Amino acid sequence: MIAIGPAMASQPAWLKAATIIVGTFILEDVATVLSAIAARAGEVSIPLALGALYFGVAVGDMGLYGLGAAGARWPYLKRFLTLPKRERTQDWFSSNVIRVVAISRFVPGARLPLYTACGFFRAPFLPFAMTAVLATLVWTTCLFLLAMRVGGWLLAHQGGWRWAGLAGFVLCIVVVGRLIARLQTVSQ
Repeated sequence: MIAIGPAMASQPAWLKAATIIVGTFILEDVATVLSAIAARAGEVSIPLALGALYFGVAVGDMGLYGLGAAGARWPYLKRFLTLPKRERTQDWFSSNVIRVVAISRFVPGARLPLYTACGFFRAPFLPFAMTAVLATLVWTTCLFLLAMRVGGWLLAHQGGWRWAGLAGFVLCIVVVGRLIARLQTVSQ
C-alpha cells in the first residue's frame, strides 16, 4: 500500500498523497499507521500525510453514505447492503445522525453498516458530513500520533528487526479492529 523507504522519499508529493488516499479506501487504519511511520522516517511530510488521510477518509465516508442512498433507489444494490431492521428507522436515523456518526467512527466495524444506513434512510447529509469530518479529524490524528510514536520507537530501537516490529504493529491494528468488529457481530 505505502512503500516505506528511499523509493517513497524520491516520489513527487502528489504521488505520495494519491498513494495515501487510495490506501484509505483499502484499509484506512493501516494507511494511517503506515503514513505515520513514513512521516516519522522523513519520507513524507506530516502535513501532506495528514491532509491526504483526512481527504481520503472523508471521501470514503461520503461514498458510504452515497452507497446507502443509491441502495434506497435501486433494489438490485439494496441486496448488498447490511441495514438495521427497525420500525421508524428513517426517523430514528434522521434525529440521531450526529450521535450515530460520531460513535461509529471509534467502533471498529461500525462505519460501513451505519454510514450506508444513514444514506439509505436519508439522514440529513450536512450533519452527517460535518460529524464524519470532525470525527475523522479526531480519530485519524490520534491514531497517526500514536503510530508515529510507536513507529519511531521501533525504527530507532529495533535495529535489523525494526521491519518485523513495524509489520507486527500494523498487523496488531488490523487484528484488534477485526476482533472487536467480530465480537460486536456475535453480541448482536
